[in-house]
Amino acid sequence: MYVLTLCWRYLRTRYIALASIISVMLGVATMIVVNSVMLGFTHEMENRLHGILSDIIFQSRSLEGFPDAEWHMDQIRRVVGDDIEAMTPTVVVPAMVNLQVGEQWITLPVQLIGIDAATQGRVSDFGQYLQHPENRRQLSFELRDEGYDVRDHQGDPNDPPRSEMAEAGWKHRRRMAQLRKIMRDIETSSVEGRAVGPGTPTSPAVITATDPAETAAATTNPPADAVPTNPFARFGPRKEEYVPEFDPAQSQYTGIVLGIGLATYRKEGRDRFLVLPGDDVTVTFPTAGSPPRIHRDFFTIVDFYESKMSEYDSKFAFVPIETLQKLRGMIDPSTGRSYVNAISIKLKPGRDMNAVRDRLRAAFAPQYYSIDTWRDNQGALLAAVHMETAILNVLLFLIICVAGFGILAIFFMIVVEKTRDIGILKSLGASSTGVMSIFLGYGLLLGLVGSGVGLVMGLLFVHYINEIADILGRLTGRPVFDPDIYYFYKIPAIVDPFTVAWIVGGAMTIAVLAGILPALRAARLHPVEALRYE
Repeated sequence: MYVLTLCWRYLRTRYIALASIISVMLGVATMIVVNSVMLGFTHEMENRLHGILSDIIFQSRSLEGFPDAEWHMDQIRRVVGDDIEAMTPTVVVPAMVNLQVGEQWITLPVQLIGIDAATQGRVSDFGQYLQHPENRRQLSFELRDEGYDVRDHQGDPNDPPRSEMAEAGWKHRRRMAQLRKIMRDIETSSVEGRAVGPGTPTSPAVITATDPAETAAATTNPPADAVPTNPFARFGPRKEEYVPEFDPAQSQYTGIVLGIGLATYRKEGRDRFLVLPGDDVTVTFPTAGSPPRIHRDFFTIVDFYESKMSEYDSKFAFVPIETLQKLRGMIDPSTGRSYVNAISIKLKPGRDMNAVRDRLRAAFAPQYYSIDTWRDNQGALLAAVHMETAILNVLLFLIICVAGFGILAIFFMIVVEKTRDIGILKSLGASSTGVMSIFLGYGLLLGLVGSGVGLVMGLLFVHYINEIADILGRLTGRPVFDPDIYYFYKIPAIVDPFTVAWIVGGAMTIAVLAGILPALRAARLHPVEALRYE
């Protein structure tokens, strides 16, 4: 009983021990927060990468791709058909997309990906990242009338609405077509008014010559003070009038799904849109063959792709694979066979991706084909995250070790100061084990209190981490968690009970171990010598 009494007394009266408690508390809280954030970051990143990429990627080592995707898929089924749930071909090519914002054009680099609308959603979570409910069920490259998400269906319901998306679709396209027609009519009227206006040399009120030759000369050779005509009028107005039969209010170009990061920017805590579904863009990309040529074509935005990973949301653009193959010249005119860059493969649940990958690698020539799992494809990124987590754990655990050395120093001071008290206890019948238990129990109590407070602080911090980040961002004037750097728009955090248990247990173990040497010294003191100590 006296052991617990003395431990509690020292804990309440020895304020120097508060430094050790604070060290243990901060170490435990910091490790819980860091491990929770890193686990959440890793989990979210793996889920999103796996959602973007299929289980296995079968791709050509050449940008030109390989011919006859159906033949290759038949060969893949022959090798690992029992393990496959779905497959789809893709074409990937670097490109430049041009967005018209007002009177200016913005040029952005993209990865232009040709996909099969019918099968792409079967091999990945592609459909979940689209902004129209019908497209999430089944992608269509036809522009929808309306119904695009005004609120982020993957985000917090309390996030600010995207009010511009309420107008997206054919409603927006028809309105913009009408505005452009009005602007063209005004521009045309203005040009005609300046070219043939009252009092100008080409006006009938001024040209009085009756001879046709004189009239032609006066018309084609106006005096120097005449109002000049528009030198660019002969080139015609905007692009829609290059193809007179194309009516943008009734027709669309080939559909394109843009990464939402290409079409938006953040202002005052909400998304602002540069373009909307219904707007047209131009895309420039190289053709197949050697040497490649530059091809440029018009596309109509039909939806946005939002995976919540800014690196992909600001780089990907998707178009129908048949259109991209045709525009790039990836269809052999003599045989009709088309070329593709890759085949995405989704496996049945529970199948071993590595085993299937190895069997495919053994069946196809490695000098022509690259066959990887989605983890292989992103191996460098995932390895870097795991290495960073391990290094952070080592560094942060040193904080708790520093607290352990503090407990060791404090206990040695207590042994020196309480030498006579230890002698009195032993002379009253306290055993060496009992004296040793006092210091070990005191160390355990320090670790228990520090770990307990650190556990509560760490869990609270993790629960409110995004709110805390917002407050710090407002105080510093810059975002604490920049999605352009960290991939995500909010800080992901997952509390793993096993990780929390070993952090708390490790901190308590260090506190107890730090008390062993002082406890041994106190237990070995002779009562008589201890009583004589001054």
